Amino acid sequence: MDDIMLGVIGLGNRSDLAQLAHRPGSGSLVAAACDRDRRLLEVAEERFGPQVRTAVDHHDLLDAGLDGVMVLTPDHTHEQIGLDFLEAGVPVFLDKPMAITTEGCDRLLAAARKNRTPLYVGHNMRHMPVVVAIRELVVSGAIGEVKAIWCRHFVGHGGDFYFKDWHADRRYTTGLLLQKGAHDIDVIHWLAGGYTRRVNAMGGLTVYGGISSRRDRSGERMTDWLSMENWPPLSLTGLNPVVDVEDLSMMQMQLDNGVFASYQQCHYTPDYWRNYTVIGTEGRLENFGDSEGAEVRVWNRRSDYRAEADLVVPVPTSTGTHGGADPLLVAEFLQFVREGGATVTSPVAAREAVAAGYAATVSLREGGRAVAVAPVDSQVAAYFGHGQK
Repeated sequence: MDDIMLGVIGLGNRSDLAQLAHRPGSGSLVAAACDRDRRLLEVAEERFGPQVRTAVDHHDLLDAGLDGVMVLTPDHTHEQIGLDFLEAGVPVFLDKPMAITTEGCDRLLAAARKNRTPLYVGHNMRHMPVVVAIRELVVSGAIGEVKAIWCRHFVGHGGDFYFKDWHADRRYTTGLLLQKGAHDIDVIHWLAGGYTRRVNAMGGLTVYGGISSRRDRSGERMTDWLSMENWPPLSLTGLNPVVDVEDLSMMQMQLDNGVFASYQQCHYTPDYWRNYTVIGTEGRLENFGDSEGAEVRVWNRRSDYRAEADLVVPVPTSTGTHGGADPLLVAEFLQFVREGGATVTSPVAAREAVAAGYAATVSLREGGRAVAVAPVDSQVAAYFGHGQK
């Protein structure tokens, strides 16, 4: 089997995905790398071998004969880079979120359909063991028909992860309710079997906005400043010069199939994990932990409070980043490049997650008013629903 020739755009924190895809002689090879930071390009050969072609401008790789490209750049650049490669006929892996506006997502879907170029979006949480375990219970009917889903996201390292670089500037993310929440909104949609059509939200910059210590960290990476000793949140120093995204947010969703859902996100909790609660007509389930040692508990009998569940499902421990999800994500993308067809992730679902997060951000910043979420164009949805060739 000949190696797929891949390009990677962006050699920052998420370029570990490209490292997983670099398997020369075993089916895939990173043949080209692009980043505006020449220091990162200087180590590209060390990471991917002497054959790797480097460029500071992704346009230089549009005609490089690549079989696929992985776009792992900051969020606000996904749309244009993705459009350029889709129009050039190069299959595209876009890290999530696929764009920072609903309109941007729609332009990407339209370009993929028009040019018949495969598009894949990296919603790795659909491969996370805890989410897979919850999904299998829901599909099996363990709690009956789903009626409500709640997700609480405790972003314990939020100050380091999202308030010391470009993530803190809404020009580059729209907001963290979209940027970070796109993962969980997509999972909620997947578990519920529907998409959000109406939202309202509230929240604000409640802690980090009061920190005056700011610093331009150009050329640095998150690993340079991340520390478990950065606590409590108000003691943080060296935040991004611009901090205008919310550190606390909560949204409510009404889905097209009648399911109601809520999502809460806090960036200054002492712990870091996600808690999903799914309520159906015959019970409810909830995960305790979302990584090693986690379990999903199911209650099906009436009672007063009891910690003991009627069914306890241990979450398998997998190797690899994001609970073992990233290797599975990359493997699915590589197979998709070779064969096309349906995948666990979905470009339409990725767009719907952004659309819900975008509408919620509008609601949050306009006093919590209800905002409608328009569906994907029916012809576009049908094209992706039938599987990409």
